[in-house]
Amino acid sequence: MSESESALSHPLPGAVGLSHLTAYDWEAADGVCGGSPHLHLVCTEAYVVTGGRGAVQTLSPDGYRDIALEPGSVAWFTPGTVHRMVQDGGLRVTVLMQNSGLPEAGDAVFTFPPEVLAHPETYAAAAALPPGTGPDVAAAARRRRDLAVEGYLDLREALVAGDAEPYRAFQRAAAGLVRDRVPVWRELWRSGALAAAERTGAQLDALAAGEPSYLGAATAYDAAPTRLASFGMCGRRDEYTLPDTTVV
Repeated sequence: MSESESALSHPLPGAVGLSHLTAYDWEAADGVCGGSPHLHLVCTEAYVVTGGRGAVQTLSPDGYRDIALEPGSVAWFTPGTVHRMVQDGGLRVTVLMQNSGLPEAGDAVFTFPPEVLAHPETYAAAAALPPGTGPDVAAAARRRRDLAVEGYLDLREALVAGDAEPYRAFQRAAAGLVRDRVPVWRELWRSGALAAAERTGAQLDALAAGEPSYLGAATAYDAAPTRLASFGMCGRRDEYTLPDTTVV
């Protein structure tokens, strides 16, 4: 391992992203309180529940699931899984995201109705929020959530009835919307998750050769939230800017 490599700052283990999330308590059209259903294209996401109760509703090729969330439970879902966080009283989770930097660069697509997904400009306008954390932003986030729930309920109804085609069509539309971002994502992956894995490989090589000099660069890091109570997809987010991560 070169001196420049050993001097690099290090991301969280595995180059994951981290945030704390309090689920929205806004009631949706189906009478359920919670966030905006969406999927990720290349990132697995995990919820570590730290308080309250609720659920995560998922749509995937194996059907519809309603996974209970309570303190101490962990749930995670792979790319392509539509997920909706549901609030049942004080639900708070720590969110771990694979490939830190990719979700911030747009690796998520809301379950808006097909007519919105069909036009990138229309989708972008529906997905965007104004800057800040004031009442106008809250209102926009709620409108965005309601539009995502509208499309989600149609997908769920069809999937439960045994018709997976609307769900598959949504996946295809989501992939089309993000296709142009892949070159940027690839660079973020190379500098984040791939680089972290390659560092481990270099460390194993050094140990096998009896040359553990890289241990001389051992150190510790700490971080505090850099943005509090922003309006995320599922709820209010406390966000972190961490070493070797890029927020777009």
